[in-house]
Amino acid sequence: MKSKIHFRTIVISDLHLGTKGSKAKEVTNFLKQYKCRKLILNGDIIDGWQLRKYGAWKKKHTAFFKTVLKMMDDYDTKVIYLRGNHDDFLDRIRPLRLGKQFQIRKDYILKSGTKRFYITHGDVFDSITTNLKWLAYLGDMGYTFLLWVNKLYNHYRSWQGLPYYSLSQVIKQRVKAAVSYISDFEEKLTELARSQNCDGIICGHIHQPAIRQIDGLIYMNSGDWVESLSALVEDHDGNWSLMFYNEQEVKSASEPTISEFFGRKERLAKVS
Repeated sequence: MKSKIHFRTIVISDLHLGTKGSKAKEVTNFLKQYKCRKLILNGDIIDGWQLRKYGAWKKKHTAFFKTVLKMMDDYDTKVIYLRGNHDDFLDRIRPLRLGKQFQIRKDYILKSGTKRFYITHGDVFDSITTNLKWLAYLGDMGYTFLLWVNKLYNHYRSWQGLPYYSLSQVIKQRVKAAVSYISDFEEKLTELARSQNCDGIICGHIHQPAIRQIDGLIYMNSGDWVESLSALVEDHDGNWSLMFYNEQEVKSASEPTISEFFGRKERLAKVS
């Protein structure tokens, strides 16, 4: 049996299960490698928007939840599901608590060592999503098209023997309006953490994994499982790291270690 690395907390967000772009198999494989005391599903886990229109629920999407249930059963993992804008249908049933191991909430405060982190999906400050939902749906369609182009482009790169390249991420990073939005988003979320008397914020929503200091507070974003394939993990000493899934290294590793699942230089970024 392969050894497992035990984290105190794992945070993942933006799986968008039910869509073609979701990397359901990859995130399920990722969770099978580890055990943790607390698993935080920080919004947009299920994409209700696309499921109502043109999405499809498949066995690999169900397999993810089976893995989460197995973690709860085998390792007594506590699961906290925070609603996002794409799984806003959860508003009809939240707050919901099932025993001591599972709950659905809007937000959560996590104690990490001597620090307190306010955890929310992040759409609370997205005025387009909140006030102009029809425009948000239009943007979602454009993003879906961009992911489709990205998939075709990477099929070509694979045929050429080249590694995966996130064309959609690069486009977002070079569009001035997107860069401005991300910066504003990070600052506002950090101020939200300050208003909650917390030392930092943990969020998702914008599909941009990050760990950084902003105005004396800690900003952390778990990224997504559509483009970045990333997660935030906390060790037992309260140190946080970004992890990036690398499928090729997973397949070749007989005894997985943390470094074998990192695919970028950000693997050493920590906040203690």
